[in-house]
Amino acid sequence: MVILKSRAEIEEMRKAGRIVAAFHQAISGMIRPGVTTLDIESFAVRFLKENGAKAYTIGYNGYPFATCASVNDVIAHGFPSRKPLKEGDIVKIDIVAEADGWIGDSAWCYAVGEVSEEARHLMRVTKECLYLGIEKAVVGNRIGDVMHAVQTHAERNGFSVVLDLLGHGVGREMHEEPNYPHVGNPGKGFRLKEGMVFTIEPMLNAGKALMTVDADGWTARTADGSLSAQYEHTIAITADGPIILTAQ
Repeated sequence: MVILKSRAEIEEMRKAGRIVAAFHQAISGMIRPGVTTLDIESFAVRFLKENGAKAYTIGYNGYPFATCASVNDVIAHGFPSRKPLKEGDIVKIDIVAEADGWIGDSAWCYAVGEVSEEARHLMRVTKECLYLGIEKAVVGNRIGDVMHAVQTHAERNGFSVVLDLLGHGVGREMHEEPNYPHVGNPGKGFRLKEGMVFTIEPMLNAGKALMTVDADGWTARTADGSLSAQYEHTIAITADGPIILTAQ
């Protein structure tokens, strides 16, 4: 069942969204060669506490961290580690904050120092896919309209869209209905209604879309070892157009 939010509830959700956005702004200046993703994890735990929020993912289905830290060929759900980031890496940091009972969810991809042109192009196109999808997220459109914009821009640029990890509704819980892949056909899928709140979070691979999951049961990586990028916002559907609750 899709839970529609009132205008007042969407306003209440802004706090969690602002905290997540502020976290990403804060770490953008600390990601550089030599920093570890465990350093970022430790900062995240302190940052959320200092800003009146909780790390929703700690303990979620056994997940042990406040962040997911996914480097290079890791698509999503990577564990923070003591391995230093190195020049040329790309790292996706995903965080979910709970504030006043509401959820904010956003992932962002960061370049570590100078990265290859392939990596920079992948990051640029993935971010463009996010915002092209958001443009289509208006009352009356269908989810297929949103994801067709994502898929066509990705494939036009020679990248594949991960199919096995889904976007999702957001509210009191991190994962609410509906769930959907980031591909689609215009006019297909559920219709967007005022009060829906959900993520748009395209994951693009430089190679094929196939993925594997490590023995830890979480770390999803490209099957062919190619680079992967992701950008994610939590958005609310309103009569006045989409509101990006995690806007930086």
